[in-house]
Amino acid sequence: MIAIIGAGLGGLMLARILQVNGVEAVVYEADASPAVRTQGGMLDIHEDSGQVALRAAGLYDDFLPLVLPGGEAMKVYDKHAVLRHADDGGSGRPEVHRKALRDLLIDSLPAGMIRWGSKVDLADDQLRLADGTVVGADLVVGADGAWSKVRSLVSDAVPQYAGISFAELDLLDPDVRHPESAELVGGGSMFALSDGRGLLAHREPDRLHVYAAFRATEHAPVTPEALAATFAGWDDALLRLVLDADGELIPRPIHALPIGHQWKPVPGVTLLGDAAHLMSPFAGEGANLALQDAAELAAVLVSGEPLDTYESALFARAEQSARESADNLEICFAPDAPTGLVNFFRGL
Repeated sequence: MIAIIGAGLGGLMLARILQVNGVEAVVYEADASPAVRTQGGMLDIHEDSGQVALRAAGLYDDFLPLVLPGGEAMKVYDKHAVLRHADDGGSGRPEVHRKALRDLLIDSLPAGMIRWGSKVDLADDQLRLADGTVVGADLVVGADGAWSKVRSLVSDAVPQYAGISFAELDLLDPDVRHPESAELVGGGSMFALSDGRGLLAHREPDRLHVYAAFRATEHAPVTPEALAATFAGWDDALLRLVLDADGELIPRPIHALPIGHQWKPVPGVTLLGDAAHLMSPFAGEGANLALQDAAELAAVLVSGEPLDTYESALFARAEQSARESADNLEICFAPDAPTGLVNFFRGL
């Protein structure tokens, strides 16, 4: 039996592909239900990774209706709200909300395959849950995210603060309540960058999802007052993305595992997704890598190939994506931003 720890996208995708191929697996998730926490924002699902996994899971056709029309569009501004770059996308990376994709995966699994409210206390050759239950497993897969408990069985690495913090905000019903901001952001994604700061926004079906991003110490205060001071001097049209936000802001300090994180093979244990290769979001690879990890691990398990076949391939692609993510972070928060990002999008 395969014990999958964590019901995020990677863990659910692994469970789905194993189930399709007749391999017994159970997903253990600490949350009591799928609705306990919000599930983030929009994801661009790549042709060569996330979409490949969806096809392997037999869910690609069900995924297509979830895509946000026009969601691939991109705008880049400077702090004076001068539009420096715009395009309509069309890059083969359709946008879908994380919750919609997660719900698709959950609904594809048989009842009881996900054990909600099952917090892992310790994982080894016998899986132990916080309530004292001991479960035997042929393989424990750590799909339990950034602060994975399973990771400690194969690696001493822990995520480190990347020097950037986000404040997560929402503008609800934007076309009616925030029309100027809706026009500014457009139908897809928006970057406004300058001097080590940024406003990053995505159109969602019912809101504008905004991240105010800035260089700071890890525990710097993230409050509306602090944001107003941080973005002082920015154009009023951009400031409204912060000042007109509905509801409370959520601090999101950005962490990453070391670039090139690897571990020596440990019988009966492996990792996927952020548990294996947490990185900043500036390559757009996190969810796609998790889905690809799941598909490739499932293929190895179904075929009976050695587990290190999967891990070796994971190490190589994760290192490349982590370097890209770190490089893009520096581009976005460089002193001359948004020039570097504009040049990147234009292939210069």
